[in-house]
Amino acid sequence: MSRFLQLVLDIFDGVATPAQPQPQAPALYGPHLPSEPLGQVLPKAHYAHPRATRRIQLVSTDVAYAFRRGKRRTIGMAIGPDGLEVSAPRWVTLGEVESALHEKADWIARKLVEMQERQQQLGASRIVWADGVVLPYLGDPLQVVLDSSRMLKKNSAQFEPATTGAHALRLGLPLNAEPQQIRDAVQAWLMRQAKALFVERLNHYAPQLGVQWQRVSLSSAATRWGSASSNGAIRLNWRLVHHKRDVIDYVVAHELSHLRVMDHSPRFWDTVQSVMPDYAQRRRVLKDEPLPPWS
Repeated sequence: MSRFLQLVLDIFDGVATPAQPQPQAPALYGPHLPSEPLGQVLPKAHYAHPRATRRIQLVSTDVAYAFRRGKRRTIGMAIGPDGLEVSAPRWVTLGEVESALHEKADWIARKLVEMQERQQQLGASRIVWADGVVLPYLGDPLQVVLDSSRMLKKNSAQFEPATTGAHALRLGLPLNAEPQQIRDAVQAWLMRQAKALFVERLNHYAPQLGVQWQRVSLSSAATRWGSASSNGAIRLNWRLVHHKRDVIDYVVAHELSHLRVMDHSPRFWDTVQSVMPDYAQRRRVLKDEPLPPWS
């Protein structure tokens, strides 16, 4: 079975540009002073990945990180909800890995703080699945209303747009419905809206980029907004429907641009910019605005 090259768009955008090991530079093995005091950026703290296998002291912060080796050419670092993950080629020494971590100490410090703040925001916005719950839909508030009257079929959903205030999504469920029932009904409706909107926006941008997508499927990935394969297959995260349309359009244009340039080189970003001059602003919103966790 042929394998197709695939590009993905991270939700957390946690992957840094891998640091090339430089075993010939002795200075890399010594302590590295940050350009600004890390005490102002990262207070004395301890960050531990749940699957940590190694530990390092980065200025005033103790970081336990998950480390693995694999078939790669460079040292890679990523900050996710669990903390710092590091991957390295088999031939790179642990000294070179730690040297690279010290070189990226400022970046690691900032991203750990940002991720911690993001997780706190997500916890505060956790959805309580009950009658009257409000969640974002295309950037606007959407209130869920349970309605078991004869006007609605059992388990059906009816969208009622509002000119002011929150839109309403009426579900054919009783007031005593289980949280899982409510969650499943809302998710099913959102996924139907997502699929229809994605097809519409793909058809809008594909001719502008001179590409042809072959099929689109919905993703529920925890850390990916979308992906594109060289065979024209597009995958988009259905939870994008929480965002405004211009943010959704950015992800659509991003993935379609990969059908022309299958990397993130300057030529790729020029391709995105050709149909979306303000893509950087939209990308920033995608990164900075946390969405309610589905649990």
